[in-house]
Amino acid sequence: MKQNNTLLPIILVSVVLFGVIVGLVFLSKNSPTSNLDYSNFIQCLADSGAKFYGASWCPHCANQKAMFGNQSGILEEKGVYVECSVNGGNEQNQTCNDAKIESYPTWDINGQRQTGEIPLETLASLTQCELPVEASNQ
Repeated sequence: MKQNNTLLPIILVSVVLFGVIVGLVFLSKNSPTSNLDYSNFIQCLADSGAKFYGASWCPHCANQKAMFGNQSGILEEKGVYVECSVNGGNEQNQTCNDAKIESYPTWDINGQRQTGEIPLETLASLTQCELPVEASNQ
């Protein structure tokens, strides 16, 4: 019986460490490269009519915005990002009600709905917009 009592903390610590490692790997693969200029990509998204519906309190929306690095603010400036929450709360504004937005983030691209965090490569493919490349790859 004592052996079971000492095994439980070891299992719990192992599970927590595994979760931390998986989380760090996920973040490192999905974190933006700060030296990339997304402004042309964002302009192309705007020109294509793509819309990204989200809410200020939504962690998945924050992750989606983070994919654009420090230029995520351009999404709203160019009309790509549409804030759905009213005053940061759970109430949804009329624009998003009219668009029948049911979850965040929701992308509307060429009349097709995509929900959840969408990789930039997928957005580029759906909109025919070119992603920026690192200077060393040009």
